[in-house]
Amino acid sequence: MKSPNFAKQSAKIIFVLTGTLIASGCDQSTTSNSKPDTNVADVVSDTGTTSATPNVDVGKTTSTFRGEVWGDNWSSMYLGETLVMEDSTPLTTERSFNAEVFTFEAERPFLLNVVMKDYTTNESGLEYIGANNQQMGDGGYIAQIKDVATGDIVAVSNADWKCLTINKAPLDKSCENSSNPLEECTWEIVDEPVGWKADDFDDSAWTSATVHSAQSVSPKDGYNEITWDPSAQLIWGPDLETDNTILCRVRVK
Repeated sequence: MKSPNFAKQSAKIIFVLTGTLIASGCDQSTTSNSKPDTNVADVVSDTGTTSATPNVDVGKTTSTFRGEVWGDNWSSMYLGETLVMEDSTPLTTERSFNAEVFTFEAERPFLLNVVMKDYTTNESGLEYIGANNQQMGDGGYIAQIKDVATGDIVAVSNADWKCLTINKAPLDKSCENSSNPLEECTWEIVDEPVGWKADDFDDSAWTSATVHSAQSVSPKDGYNEITWDPSAQLIWGPDLETDNTILCRVRVK
């Protein structure tokens, strides 16, 4: 994250990480795990606050929004193409079940783009390979966005989100206990679609996010640090175990 001349910018996104961060997870070494472009220009003050300036029209009326998210294991959020939140606990940290709280400024309507990742050791889709707890693992994500001035919920994670799974592994779950998963497991891994964060990107072929129960996801550390609105739902791809990297888009009207 690098910094321009802020004196020339009157419209800002303020990105503040204040969430409860609980370590976990490990690194996902797949062709789909390149970190998305972060065309954020920001500066860190001596108070620890990170300010980011996106390409927004000066003079438009903006509101301040509070974002609250929890993910197993890792997520990032973009306002259009501008990064406003990235999980501060790396995916390489064991057992990374993380809550994040942040604020940003935007003019409604606006587009939010989210990247969600579950940890996998390699392309096989398994984790902790060779250890007693070798497994496929599972994911889960929940989010809510509030208007700070009014306290109104303006967006929550639910089936209205359009999503695309770009890392799916293993395709055959019977290889979960394989001693050589890179030879015996198969996978489907593709790159992020070019321009997928753009407002005019055609996501008509993407599917609705799948809503999962708390019993299925078993949300852990950090989840209970946030009071979730009843309308906020745990989402992921159709399969909590094999869907490892997911892209989602939602428009806030």
